[in-house]
Amino acid sequence: MSAPTAGPAVATTEGDAEGPENRFDRVRSRVGAWAVVPIMLAALLLPDLPVEQRGMLAVLGFVVLLWICETIPIAATALIGIALLVLLGVGTSAEVFGAFGSPTVFLVIGAFLLARAMTVHGLDRRFALRVLSLPGIGNSTYRTALAFGVVAMLLATLVSASATAAMLLPIGVGVVRTVGDLIQEQNPQVRDHRTRFSCMLMLAIAYGAGVGSVLTPITGIANVIGRGAVEEMTGYQIPLFDWLTMSAPYVLVLGVVMFTTLVLLNRPETRRIPGGQEHFRAAHGALGAMSRGERNVLGIFLVTVVLWVVPSLLDTVGLVTPDTLLATVLDRFNEGAVVVATAGLLFFLPAGAGERTLTWPDASRIDWGTVVLVGVGLTIGRMMSRTGLADTVGAAVASVTGVDSLLLLCLVAVVLGMAISETTSNTASVGIVVPIVVPIAVAIGVDPLIPAMAAIFGGNAGAMLPVSTPPNAIVYGSGYVPMIRMIRTGVVADLATIPLILLATVGIGSMIGLALP
Repeated sequence: MSAPTAGPAVATTEGDAEGPENRFDRVRSRVGAWAVVPIMLAALLLPDLPVEQRGMLAVLGFVVLLWICETIPIAATALIGIALLVLLGVGTSAEVFGAFGSPTVFLVIGAFLLARAMTVHGLDRRFALRVLSLPGIGNSTYRTALAFGVVAMLLATLVSASATAAMLLPIGVGVVRTVGDLIQEQNPQVRDHRTRFSCMLMLAIAYGAGVGSVLTPITGIANVIGRGAVEEMTGYQIPLFDWLTMSAPYVLVLGVVMFTTLVLLNRPETRRIPGGQEHFRAAHGALGAMSRGERNVLGIFLVTVVLWVVPSLLDTVGLVTPDTLLATVLDRFNEGAVVVATAGLLFFLPAGAGERTLTWPDASRIDWGTVVLVGVGLTIGRMMSRTGLADTVGAAVASVTGVDSLLLLCLVAVVLGMAISETTSNTASVGIVVPIVVPIAVAIGVDPLIPAMAAIFGGNAGAMLPVSTPPNAIVYGSGYVPMIRMIRTGVVADLATIPLILLATVGIGSMIGLALP
């Protein structure tokens, strides 16, 4: 679902269209184009490194630079990078392309199919309008913004953060225009709808989607890439139950911190929305009864969640004994296999009028570029380990930075992940930082799982710029969020997030004993 382009009725000039952020993006793109070849040549000519490590370093420089500069689309950079791994002799074609057979890739495909079915049948929109039509929500600017943030958080645990923001944006635009008219009546000096309320509401959507996507390792693509990179480099997959134990308290507290930041820095011009409650109720009522397709998608989603959670839960409470039939069966319930199988049932289930719940034309519209990005991210992690470059880089960085403890390494991971995500996507940030953090942990003698989680959470936390996360880009594109307000709010949110990540990863992670077996 693409984001609407409608924005506030504000006269703009050609100079406005080429604002500072656009000039920055153009310069950044050119820097990548001119610098990529010298960086690759410098890596290939480094002395005292094996040929495979030099080739791996050259490809890593190519991918990281172009991901940060976004000279070409991120997925295109990934495709070229994986081809260079073979052409430069870093690995054989079987070794390099084998990562695309990872269960993580199929986990992404299956999750995308489920999310696409939700969007096709309007189940996500029904859920959003149902929450917004609850008593006491629609008539208050504060409660409306809070409701949008909560809905975005909840939806982002079911579908991607970008799909969540794109779906909620047109609903939010309608509210912003309604309240904007009221604000203009009460404040004649306000000439358009780019108000403090519009900024608070739009950023509530973006921040809510970003916060919610961290809850599970499944719906957030950056999470999938980070978790997969850990598995490729250590041979161990972070359990779903352990992830939730760390992320759930973090998400709840971060949601409160984010909303408090939004209110303090973007206090709305009015507290009341006349007719807001009736507007949401009417929109929800217009949807009518739940269709057969919606019921099918909801049922399949619930079955998928149960099959994902039950094996980990049974193992955690000690009800699974090794070498038993139950243990054998549960071992086969791989997350990727489960979601592909359950999503595949949507192609069978009738939705009425001779239609199936999901058709291939609908399914083919999932984000295949992200699927490619996940596969390439896994490949980079695998080949850095196989060539030994991960150990080399880890030892060098540990020596230069002087990092010698779990807490310091996690702090470095959070800050580095957050800083990179402010200039490029959160998926690229996690793909860059996790393969660096894991070998550093090994070099200084600490378990790599907790620093890896810190890097993943940090990479998801960038909130300052439109490029930081897809939800940020979507709401900024509405025209209702001035750049200076996004930066100012994002700086405060970033600073408040750092200690929360450390508490969630170092504190809770150490308490539950998250470590390699």
